[in-house]
Amino acid sequence: MAWTTVYVCAILVGFRHKSYAIPAAALGLNIAWEVIYAVHAISTSISVQGVINIAWALADVVIVYTFLAFGRRELPGFVTRPLCIGWAVLLGLASFAVQWLFIVEFDWESATRYSAFLQNLLMSGLFIAMFVARRGLRGQSIVIAVAKWIGTLAPTITFGVIEGSPFILGIGTLCSVFDLTYIGLVLWARSRTGHLVLASAR
Repeated sequence: MAWTTVYVCAILVGFRHKSYAIPAAALGLNIAWEVIYAVHAISTSISVQGVINIAWALADVVIVYTFLAFGRRELPGFVTRPLCIGWAVLLGLASFAVQWLFIVEFDWESATRYSAFLQNLLMSGLFIAMFVARRGLRGQSIVIAVAKWIGTLAPTITFGVIEGSPFILGIGTLCSVFDLTYIGLVLWARSRTGHLVLASAR
């Protein structure tokens, strides 16, 4: 539910602020993860998680659209639209390759967890970087920040604490450190102005 909230809010904020609300590298890894595991679920035995992955993948398609529609303005002036699209394609291909390499190296169940937590850690750091790069909250919201933290914390407790995985517990804890830092930055930015700080687009 928390991650679904992230995706829905990211779509709404993306169109409202005319920006994209998920960092590009994390978005690429997310859609690759969800498409690969959704297809795997459909080709084997359909499950609740498989249906959720399909819904998430469809939501990611819309977020990718916001990136393609509005992402150019977040980049330096020398980056033309063709270069931006080329970069997006390269990022997408690399993301699918990385996810597939996890599956080749590990089994399907281990790959889904290891890759998910590592890309979550990357996303947590990239949200902070996005806040700094945009000098404010354009394309961001406190709902996304809190829901992202809860959506990662829940499986950290499940797999890291209850099932006793040191790797997942460690990576999940680092995610919480970054996520709470980002939440603090969002709250700080809101308190300085009393409303969302929307830095002007380049």
